[in-house]
Amino acid sequence: MASSEPRRLIVNADDFGLSASVNQAVIRAHRDGILTTASLMVNEPGCAEAVKLAKENPKLGVGLHLTLLFGHSALSPEKIPGLVNSRGEFIGNSVQVGMKYFFKRSLREQLRAEIHAQFEKFRAAGLPLDHVNGHLHLHLHPVIFKILMEDSEALGIRHLRLARDCLACSRRMSRGHWLYRISTAVIFEWLSNRARKTLGQKKIRHAQITFGLLQDSRVDEEYVLKLLPELPDGDSELYSHPSLDKFKHEFDALVSPRVREQVEKLGIQLIRYQDL
Repeated sequence: MASSEPRRLIVNADDFGLSASVNQAVIRAHRDGILTTASLMVNEPGCAEAVKLAKENPKLGVGLHLTLLFGHSALSPEKIPGLVNSRGEFIGNSVQVGMKYFFKRSLREQLRAEIHAQFEKFRAAGLPLDHVNGHLHLHLHPVIFKILMEDSEALGIRHLRLARDCLACSRRMSRGHWLYRISTAVIFEWLSNRARKTLGQKKIRHAQITFGLLQDSRVDEEYVLKLLPELPDGDSELYSHPSLDKFKHEFDALVSPRVREQVEKLGIQLIRYQDL
């Protein structure tokens, strides 16, 4: 029986703007490989270069990689003292951050202010907003997601990552790291199911599944070649962290001739979030 829907795939790079190595990997993977979108960190050292490169490559869909841990703030420490240290750096422990943001109600307006400031920096860059997601997927944290949904119209959110992966598929395509994979699958399945109804009510579009979530920066050529034939009908996302140094194996996967040939052979349509 023929498939009822075409198989469409968003191929995204997180951490655009983090460094020159990441920026160059993103652009090369877009020009020479299968990368269709990238998520911009607006407060990191490579942001200005990333914006310049994005404007030179207008077919690359660029979204906001909202950063509320493991990174720098848009606002000064004096304005958000509960979120960052004196150097404007967020806490680097994801469990500690998650608990702190959930239980300390006094931080919620500081979070709202910082979220709005990052969206404003993205708008000031002059790029169309292709999508929104969060560093370490913190955009689905109950408190942060609530702020994003309350302010979605003002922030211009039309497309957002639903961070859920298929544990059974992951088991077939790679080995090891089972504690990480099982715990991550359970947590984000719950968070995504919780978010799905609100996204539907607000008509915010998303892919149905996000592959790579359970790989923990191990989206290599072997994984991608195994994934492509298993893509479900409809819209999926593959996310990665390509760079020319630390995660060069992810860059190599995105520009692999074997991967590109497989995409063409299987008739997979490469799209951006704005194409949903």
